[in-house]
Amino acid sequence: MSTEVGSRRARTRRRRSRAYLGVFAIVLAVLGVLGLAGAAVTTVQGPRVTRVSIDPDAAVNAAGSRVIFTTTQSLTAVRPEQVTVTPATAFTVDTSGRSVGVRFALPLWDDTDYTVTISGVTGLGGGAATTIDESFTTPPLQSFLLQRSKTGDTVFRTDLKGDAAQPVFSDPQIEDFRATSSHIVVSTVDDKGHSHLTVTDLDGGNVRELKLPGTGTVSNLQNADRGNLIGYTFTDAAVGAAGARASVLYTASLADAQRDDEPTAITRSGAESRVDDWRFVPGTDSLLTLTFDGALTLVSPSGGPPVALGNAVAITGIARGSTTVVVDRVSGPVAIDLATAKETPLPPTTAGLGQVNKVIPLADGSTLRVLAVLDGFTVRSTTVNFVDTQGNARAVFSVAPADTLLETCVSPSGRYAAFLVAPNAVANPYDGHVLPLPQTLETHVVSLTDGHEVVALTGFDISWCQTPPRI
Repeated sequence: MSTEVGSRRARTRRRRSRAYLGVFAIVLAVLGVLGLAGAAVTTVQGPRVTRVSIDPDAAVNAAGSRVIFTTTQSLTAVRPEQVTVTPATAFTVDTSGRSVGVRFALPLWDDTDYTVTISGVTGLGGGAATTIDESFTTPPLQSFLLQRSKTGDTVFRTDLKGDAAQPVFSDPQIEDFRATSSHIVVSTVDDKGHSHLTVTDLDGGNVRELKLPGTGTVSNLQNADRGNLIGYTFTDAAVGAAGARASVLYTASLADAQRDDEPTAITRSGAESRVDDWRFVPGTDSLLTLTFDGALTLVSPSGGPPVALGNAVAITGIARGSTTVVVDRVSGPVAIDLATAKETPLPPTTAGLGQVNKVIPLADGSTLRVLAVLDGFTVRSTTVNFVDTQGNARAVFSVAPADTLLETCVSPSGRYAAFLVAPNAVANPYDGHVLPLPQTLETHVVSLTDGHEVVALTGFDISWCQTPPRI
């Protein structure tokens, strides 16, 4: 009896197993059909966007920000002519798997509506082409400014309205500061006259001190356009002693500011290494140095051979987003492409506009030129002109005869210029800092499109400036 029951149970289990396998096969077939149908629908519809990544705040402060589209399909390579950015700005495009990225060559304009459109986007498997786009608004521009006073010095964060300044760092004596995308580095001097470099977050928090090469003085503090690399020249306190360092260029990473890392010296083997002026070259690890012997040299901390670029009197500026530098030769200002070492004369302006005092290059090949009209040794007028690549000039700022223009800096996007003015210069006494400056200073922010003054701020060293004022 038990054997018969066991046989029936076994037959029942086999029938159920066959039924389950049949149902499972049917389900798999249905899922396969649905999957093929879904794939067919996706192919027919073309690639669709599943995610868009963009950081508008970073886009207005630094070159190289990207908008990245992630889609439902692996994509054929997108060509630059398929991409439109409105308002127009320089960009590059790259495609990787299901993503396509548009990288902006320069920082974007602040407080502006942007649209990125990519037409004719297709999947690797073929099918319909689609158009994808994204609109976003950049935030109002924020910057940092230094104010000195008899009771102490403060770095402020401010907008372009000038009525929302927030103190972020204070010290009895601040010589200079620079702001990167994530840090502020401040050069201070203690009561013994020795320099210190203090690093903070952008809100002034997480304060720590950056190690220096020794006890001495820091000058010409600068930062690279990308990352957290800074540089400065250093002079030992015992500069007159044998073996003491004078105006030696060093670089350091702010990311290493919590470690005990030594800064890196930038020298020329077997040649003069004391640096009178220098610049980071945008988009590279190279530095352009002007040493005490007048030699202009492109050096690479990664170990590449130095490139000699002749002699110069001064470095007047490197355009953001490019490798074009303007330097003063004995014969006058010239532009040099640091990628090729090709030298190009600047187009002349009308003689009646005045004598060229300084030239600041812009990314599109145009320049800002400080022009002074002289009567003997007396300055009759000083204007700053926007000069295009053909030499056509348009005045964007003028300086009253009693005032002195100390520095001109261009915002990261090239939309604005900041003009540091010492009003009533004769009656404006200098302070007692290592980098002495007139006690009353005004920073005038002007739109370069129309010469309209946006705001006048009390203080100096607006964080757009690549170098401190040179008096």
